[in-house]
Amino acid sequence: MEILQQDNDNKGKFYIVVDGVQQAEMTYTWAGTDRIIIDHTEVNESLKGKNAGKQMLMKVVEFARNKGIKIIPLCPFARSVFQKTPDIRDVL
Repeated sequence: MEILQQDNDNKGKFYIVVDGVQQAEMTYTWAGTDRIIIDHTEVNESLKGKNAGKQMLMKVVEFARNKGIKIIPLCPFARSVFQKTPDIRDVL
């Protein structure tokens, strides 16, 4: 499963495309230059049960670590994964 990223200076998303159609996305908004707010996660039925949401979040965590930025997880899904996964809380 390939996870792609699109960033346009103040908003962005991590997303999954299957057979040319976007099947999942995790959107974020930049809050200044050193943090992003994850505001929404959506996964189509075709990817349910395949950890698509968590895989996207792990890409966001990797992105944050590489950029030296922090994440504010307003999205309930992202917040719940952070609560269950202590080893990624360094980016909070």
